[in-house]
Amino acid sequence: MAFHPPEPFRIKMVEPIKLLDRDAREAAIRRANYNLFSLRAEDIFIDLFTDSGTSAMSQKQWAAMLEGDEAYAGARSYFRLTEVIEDIFGFSYFLPTHQGRAAENILSACLVKPGDYIPSNTHFDTGYANICDRGGYPVNFVIDEAHNPTLYHPFKGNMDIQKLRDFIKQTGPDQIPFGMITITNNAGGGQPVSMENLRTVSQTYKEFGIPFFIDACRFAENAYFIKLREPGYADKSPLEISREIFALADGMTMSAKKDGIVNIGGFIAMNNEALFEQARNELLIREGFPTYGGLAGRDLDAMAVGLREALEEEYLAYRLGQTAYLAARLRELEIPIIEPSGGHAVYVDAGLLLPHIPQEQFPGQSLSVELYLEGGIRTVEIGSLGFAHPEPQTGQMVYPKLELVRLALPRRVYTQSHLDYVAETFGKTVARREQIPGYRLIYAAKLMRQFTAQLEPIQLEAHLSEPSLAIGRL
Repeated sequence: MAFHPPEPFRIKMVEPIKLLDRDAREAAIRRANYNLFSLRAEDIFIDLFTDSGTSAMSQKQWAAMLEGDEAYAGARSYFRLTEVIEDIFGFSYFLPTHQGRAAENILSACLVKPGDYIPSNTHFDTGYANICDRGGYPVNFVIDEAHNPTLYHPFKGNMDIQKLRDFIKQTGPDQIPFGMITITNNAGGGQPVSMENLRTVSQTYKEFGIPFFIDACRFAENAYFIKLREPGYADKSPLEISREIFALADGMTMSAKKDGIVNIGGFIAMNNEALFEQARNELLIREGFPTYGGLAGRDLDAMAVGLREALEEEYLAYRLGQTAYLAARLRELEIPIIEPSGGHAVYVDAGLLLPHIPQEQFPGQSLSVELYLEGGIRTVEIGSLGFAHPEPQTGQMVYPKLELVRLALPRRVYTQSHLDYVAETFGKTVARREQIPGYRLIYAAKLMRQFTAQLEPIQLEAHLSEPSLAIGRL
């Protein structure tokens, strides 16, 4: 097996975790109506649900929190964060928010009107929902190679420039208040976007007078992929690469719960003063005063430190190496995954692994439930439960091209032995893949249904020893 860098830290505090027995796990998943969002954290052994807000902060971040200034307005913590954001991202204006979806909400409230279209490589769920909630239509133009899990491409998160240009010409730039790109491309397997593609996307938006915003949740990982894979960047630091990325954009949104390595926090930044004033008014109504944005001063200080630490090369080498290690272990078991592995997660092709389960029966959710039942591991479905949607004009259901299960690695949390356990659990689960049932919805909200959905197995009696406790009907 290839060498992967060891952790560039040592552990000085631990949190106990417990593996419930099989009967207890069955009872827990029934109580949760087969939705892993509804499980209690204490019922999880290894939690790979998300890397958002679940990472371990450093001693420097904890120390910075003790210096947090809790003044309502003009806190020192705000100005310390301002200095870091200006240095890394370079935008003229920024506003802190309590997390990324708040930044997306503010951007959508300011710019999206009913009937507008917002292109991106692939919108993730909260950004997608915020656009839809304002009556807009999020559209995706990731390259075709992204839909071939076994194909190696160094930058599968890239935007298809020709498709983007054709769409802008067909729709008209007046119906596109801003364009986006997500780095790394979470819904597409955590795949990076090249600097060349970012540059061309920027030029395309500018040609048509469309403001360009970056969803920057995992900007540091994307910068490191550029350093490793793109010619001309091997000798540049992640910080230098990041500055070059954001110089191409008019603004950004970010959940700092990812590459800010904090438990809560985010921000929105831009160069346009009029947009900033509008965004500031939205923030005042919904988040708080512009120098705290719904966060405590200690959170602002932790974010300022975390954004710096996320760009350290030793950390990034470990971060990508840990993900590559898990991918290699699954590959040994012939588990189909998106190749190459991304930065923050490994994505398993549940549709290929469970061909007997049709998309409308959520094969990704089926696999996620079985991994919990087998070994107390929580993962998340990135497939039809989260991303199937009716086509705006016809109402016909549109299904995603891939049915995935994401194994997101919290930063600085799990060790190699934890990942070995995950691989072993996968092996036991796929050994009985033909017995894994599909699921049906018994409750679903209109937007972001995966968060609160209730489901039941279609072959319940053959699957578990007791009947479902799920309640409610559509």
